[in-house]
Amino acid sequence: MTGAVGSKPSSFIEDFTWLEVAAAFKAGVPVIVPIGAASKEHGHHLPMKTDWLLARALAEGIAARLPVLIAPLVPFGYYPVFQSYPGSQHLSADTFQRLLTELLERLIDQGARRLAILNTGVSTEGPVGLASRGILERRGIRVGIADIRRLGRAADHLLEQKIGSHADERETSILLTIAPQLVRMDLAKRD
Repeated sequence: MTGAVGSKPSSFIEDFTWLEVAAAFKAGVPVIVPIGAASKEHGHHLPMKTDWLLARALAEGIAARLPVLIAPLVPFGYYPVFQSYPGSQHLSADTFQRLLTELLERLIDQGARRLAILNTGVSTEGPVGLASRGILERRGIRVGIADIRRLGRAADHLLEQKIGSHADERETSILLTIAPQLVRMDLAKRD
């Protein structure tokens, strides 16, 4: 981790010992909780783990610039529109909210006091907001939230596709940057 815990090149909690994580919590190091579906439909040309790859890349980008810990990626969420696509994983809104609440509260119980959620979903925004609000009410800790729909808007003028939000020009461009070997442009089509 850059500066916060020893000199490890990673910021992911799973790469540290529990003693190092405890010291980071005690020192007030912020914890980023990335959410990104590990298996969700993304058109004909993008891998099912597009959101997972995006969440990881964004978290790594934050960690390259700021002294933070990154919690293990939450690979499940509330994605009702995609549940009929083979292989897409989906939790109910209530289950996802409870899962996220429990994960955040365990981090708080272990000493984390500065938490932020990095959310790469859109349908997940409601449950994420409810979980965050519940933690503020019960624990008095404000959880920051960065939703994907609000990130990168300054580049909108570069996009040629007029309508889109899922497996579109934006997501395809991002995947072509972070994992080009996984993009099947030969299968890309307007859908």
